[in-house]
Amino acid sequence: MTDAGDRRVDDYRELHDARVRRRMETGGAGPGFFVAEGVHAVARLLASGRRIRSVLLDPTRLHTLRPRLAGLEAPVLVADQPTLRAVAGFPVHRGVLAAADRWPLPEPGGVLAGARRVAVLEDINDHENLGVIFRSAGGLGIDAVLLSPRCCDPLYRRSVRVSMGHVLAVPWTRLEPWPEALSELRRGGFDLVALTPDADAEPLSAWSPASAERVALLLGAEGPGLSPAVLAAADRRLAIPMRTPADSLNVGSAAAIAFYVVTTVTSASESTK
Repeated sequence: MTDAGDRRVDDYRELHDARVRRRMETGGAGPGFFVAEGVHAVARLLASGRRIRSVLLDPTRLHTLRPRLAGLEAPVLVADQPTLRAVAGFPVHRGVLAAADRWPLPEPGGVLAGARRVAVLEDINDHENLGVIFRSAGGLGIDAVLLSPRCCDPLYRRSVRVSMGHVLAVPWTRLEPWPEALSELRRGGFDLVALTPDADAEPLSAWSPASAERVALLLGAEGPGLSPAVLAAADRRLAIPMRTPADSLNVGSAAAIAFYVVTTVTSASESTK
């Protein structure tokens, strides 16, 4: 493909503008569509079983992904870097984009069925932080992620890319009304554990839940953290102690540490008893 005006690539226009993309991707009838960027994210998309609308990539990435693209029932469009830039509105250094259909979000009960370790996110509004949390959730064995209504879109291109495609593998949905819907987790037998820098919180290192326990880790947005209503709903509050005057870590970093403790460390401690 050499014509940046080709209608077959309309799904990829103005990828740098989040507001425009929100209207394009979710503004019509039905769930809409989304775009994945980068070899790892696109490879996970191809393996996810989601309906692919098209793939747009440069010749180098075509060579890398050719085995995974074999038999794909969607257009695979190859373009040089200047054409990719003209279409997307920025240099596509990762060299590959793919568009796929969104899907109706499942009910929270279905996402929670069989889950023991879940993350509950309140008003995470930074796409990169959200992507980091999903990457850690996928890599460390968190069973599901639930988002408050005001969390940003996990299927926005930047979130999908930073998550390395884990947003396509980790079960997730929105939890509403907020925060009243937290009671659904408690009815399901989950302990609500809030991560907070508050001075009265217990140190994370002192917490060792049994593997059979159902645990919901509550994480708030960068800056404001968890709301007073969510903190009041929590069964316990935990903090990651700081060794310098800084009061807390970035929420993505804090989530990774907490996920490690609630999955790997817990399992390891039980195996040595």
